[in-house]
Amino acid sequence: MFAPLQGTTGKNIVEHYNIDTSKIDSIILYTPEKGIVYKSKAALKVASKLSFPTNLLGVFLIIPAFIRNWVYDFIAKNRYKWYGKKEACMIPTPELKSKFLE
Repeated sequence: MFAPLQGTTGKNIVEHYNIDTSKIDSIILYTPEKGIVYKSKAALKVASKLSFPTNLLGVFLIIPAFIRNWVYDFIAKNRYKWYGKKEACMIPTPELKSKFLE
């Protein structure tokens, strides 16, 4: 499930873990069992739960975090240059909307 940091669920997690959102420019993964993880670890953990072949990306968790995070930051910095930027946000389908907490 997904939740925006600005929503009720996201705000509760941000407050509970005392996260400074002005310093976070990345994905945050929260699980009740393990708490929160950021950046490449969060993205790869999410990818590992998706279907084949995306789940194979989880193998990159063996790479040291400082290297993974450098690659993550490089991709984040260049993604609009490589893939472009949309003029408007996508309107989610009911199926996609069901994956969001709020």
